[in-house]
Amino acid sequence: MQMTEEGLALIRRFEGFRARAYRCPAGVLTIGYGHTSQAGPPVVRPGMEIGEAEARRILARDVERFAREVEPLLKRPVTDAQFSALVSFAFNVGTGAFRSSSVLKAVNAGRVHDVPGRLKLWVKAGGRVLQGLERRRAAEAELFMSDTPPQAGRGVTGAPGSVAAERDLGRAGAVLGGGAAAAGAAGVLPDWAVVAIVLVVVLGVALWMLVRWRRTSRAEVAQ
Repeated sequence: MQMTEEGLALIRRFEGFRARAYRCPAGVLTIGYGHTSQAGPPVVRPGMEIGEAEARRILARDVERFAREVEPLLKRPVTDAQFSALVSFAFNVGTGAFRSSSVLKAVNAGRVHDVPGRLKLWVKAGGRVLQGLERRRAAEAELFMSDTPPQAGRGVTGAPGSVAAERDLGRAGAVLGGGAAAAGAAGVLPDWAVVAIVLVVVLGVALWMLVRWRRTSRAEVAQ
């Protein structure tokens, strides 16, 4: 498995080249094609500037690192195109989020036709759906399926509504928009936190209904 030029071009297109250091939506200093200090050298400092040729060399090193981290997580063989799409996804959301995602689970279960639907759940940054992330997930899904044989009559279990997909929706809200800025920062809510939130909502609704019932009962007695 190796990263293809199509995969590298996809990352360059969606990360975009920035010659001067800036802060990504997550507030992390970034430069070039989504490079951050967390991804390795060089350390990004305020006011730092680089040329595009250097940015491409840095990107190649960053992508190589992510490829090394993604490969051992795959339990089934994948094509170079599929591998490239998965590396692009991990580069954007971070290896930690990739490791726990239903995208990886679908790949390892051999359900490759579910992968596009799972990828398209990861389109949020800061709790908001971003069109740039929607376009990136669509491009990654297209690249992943580019040399995957079609499978007639099979539904996409990753579509919204399935149990696995709904679980991923909570995790997908943690996606960071700054490429390698997401490295090591999955930001995923643990299952106990999700359960706690649901319980608070349910109790709140029950309390509101009880108060309303008591008010109605008192009003009937008064009449």
